[in-house]
Amino acid sequence: MTAHPGGRPWPGAFISLEGGEGAGKSTQIRLLERKLRARGLDVLTTREPGGVPAAEALRTLLLTGGQDQWTVTSEALLMTAARVEHWHKKIAPALTQAQWVLCDRFSDSTIAYQGIAGGLGVDRVKALQAWALGTAEPDLTLVFDIPAAQGLQRTEHRAGTQAGERRFEDKGETFHNRIAEAYRQIAKENPLRCTLINADQPVGIVESQVWAAVASRFSLPA
Repeated sequence: MTAHPGGRPWPGAFISLEGGEGAGKSTQIRLLERKLRARGLDVLTTREPGGVPAAEALRTLLLTGGQDQWTVTSEALLMTAARVEHWHKKIAPALTQAQWVLCDRFSDSTIAYQGIAGGLGVDRVKALQAWALGTAEPDLTLVFDIPAAQGLQRTEHRAGTQAGERRFEDKGETFHNRIAEAYRQIAKENPLRCTLINADQPVGIVESQVWAAVASRFSLPA
């Protein structure tokens, strides 16, 4: 059974990776998955919004189209609807089966993007998440910190981005500066759950920081 700080009602482990656009989460989640599998652990990698068919459909609606397609309130509601489907149909069942779940974004993204940067309000988003998901949250959240300008530059050159999924990337540097600061605030306010990772470094150095945080939290050998 996994060692959980504070205790959790599931035998698996739940790790979320958070950060602004171009922070390197997609690269690091693959590297972390590889390390965990090499140690004989059963790993499920997933993403938000998405992870299950209904949530993937909402992902397309949320990440494509014009800037004025959704109000920030609608974004928060749709993100949360996708998360409820994802949690109940994929994440929670995996955790009860003792799997390690690695999730590219979870509730902190809605707090950062809609609650703080979008101006909806942290308390309002937290209340929505609590109503929809109860106390569900990751055992560990890795927050990838990178200057907004550097992250946005990376998104212009990265391969594999699905066509048209640039609605948030295209909101501009001012918005993304607020996102970066929002994540720093989230990490500072949740020190037991969150570890801030300096993502403005070579991939190998970031990978080492990630593994140090995971190994420490779950008492794994280095």
